[in-house]
Amino acid sequence: MPGGAAIPQGSADPSRVEAPVTVKAYFMCAFAAFGGIFFGYDSGYISGVMGMDYFIHQIEGPGRSSLSGDHKSLITSILSAGTFFGALLAGDLADWIGRRTTIICGCIVFLVGVALQTASADLGLLVAGRLVAGFGVGAVSAILILYMSEIAPRKIRGALVSGYQFCVTVGLLLASAIDYGTQDRTDSGSYRIPIALQMLWALILAVGLFILPESPRYFVKKGKLDQGAKVLARLRGQSVESQLIQDELAEIVANHEYELSVAPEGGYWSTWLNCFRGSIFKSSSNLRRTILGTSLQMMQQWTGVNFVFYFGTTFFKQLGTIQNPFLISLITTLVNVFSTPISFWSMEKVGRRPLLIWGALGMVICQFIVAIIGTVTSADAAVKTMIAFICIYIFFFASTWGPGAWVVIGEIYPLPMRARGVALSTASNWLWNCIIAVITPYMVDPDKGNLGAKVFYIWGALCTACFIYAYFLVPETKGLTLEQVDRMLEETTPRTSAKWVPHSTYAADMGFTDKAGVANVEHASKEEV
Repeated sequence: MPGGAAIPQGSADPSRVEAPVTVKAYFMCAFAAFGGIFFGYDSGYISGVMGMDYFIHQIEGPGRSSLSGDHKSLITSILSAGTFFGALLAGDLADWIGRRTTIICGCIVFLVGVALQTASADLGLLVAGRLVAGFGVGAVSAILILYMSEIAPRKIRGALVSGYQFCVTVGLLLASAIDYGTQDRTDSGSYRIPIALQMLWALILAVGLFILPESPRYFVKKGKLDQGAKVLARLRGQSVESQLIQDELAEIVANHEYELSVAPEGGYWSTWLNCFRGSIFKSSSNLRRTILGTSLQMMQQWTGVNFVFYFGTTFFKQLGTIQNPFLISLITTLVNVFSTPISFWSMEKVGRRPLLIWGALGMVICQFIVAIIGTVTSADAAVKTMIAFICIYIFFFASTWGPGAWVVIGEIYPLPMRARGVALSTASNWLWNCIIAVITPYMVDPDKGNLGAKVFYIWGALCTACFIYAYFLVPETKGLTLEQVDRMLEETTPRTSAKWVPHSTYAADMGFTDKAGVANVEHASKEEV
């Protein structure tokens, strides 16, 4: 049939909606997480570069010991401005040309931006390069989460997406290490070397994705069921004729048909409007899911962790008693790296919801301790205690909210709006990233707000909001296929979601477990094509 193949009978057994996976297939899914390295590196290198003497003199002129607050704000936030728009554009591209191709295009745009930054000798070209690179980072960060969520097996989907966040932390660590190694150079290599190395990570990801398959759910969305079956078989390490592959594909198609029957796609603007349809009081409505995804990413930024990674070097300088702020920034990054792998286990064993709730509580305690100590005294022992609690705070973030927010946004959207929903959520992350990058220098710089350690009162208050938010609004999605998450959201509330157990399949509900169902699928695929 045009554009697709007839689907054999699906299964009414909820345990047969996903085929078993081979070790080779696990590694194929895990490679996509590598994209987190250049996202993390690009976010992390700028903190050290802005503290380098040569770079400061290049931007501000000889004799200056630090960048002005305006320039720090502009250099840091312009990347996030680019990523905001890059993520939104990627939502369209991922549905038009595919998830994999969109990520490769994002890598190419990123390479152009890095080339401009490397060639820069003044503020103008550097800012332009970071803006262009931001478009690439935004596209890649949004669609990688979408791609990984769609290809990963349900039992380790949380762990694999957490692997993306782990690669982000590795990127931050590499950036800190390179900054530490080039900080004392007295030529342009001090900042050009850290900038140029970003090209390597983008090239590795782009080349690797040429080898990896497209998402099978993208082909189902396009009605190309034969291609969907082939890539699904490759991802699961099974033959195309395997009944397990046919059962999983039937469930994906049945869920897609069900969602289209509830909210038909329509034209271009209609597909965007679908993200905002339904009641805010119904947990399964598209509007509620969009609010959940975008607000969850906003809350992740509200934890204040990027204050440490963007402005950590300059903040530690301001504390006065620290001899080498670059080294302290490197230590906080190491804590971030070694804490994140805990989520590989806990995300699947403990669950998304408990981690976000208790992680927020842990961060609240640490942040208020740092704020109180910084308010009361600036003695050497007090500063060391503050740094210790900042490291504990980073531990809580890295093992809970860091990966958890990305895992949940990849799971909560139905297929017809998934690309745009994840794009909106990622854009929200970058929007708030940009806002925090803009306002933070004005809050903490000595010639501006001069809050110093008192800024942690703000982060503590915001993390209190994160704790309340997670308790009332975040559902539990561990151990479910993306299609089962749809059903769970229809039948539970966030606080009762952890008790939900799959009891039926979309293939059975839509009549795709008999010959009549096969005809329905063929008819639907022809209409889509």
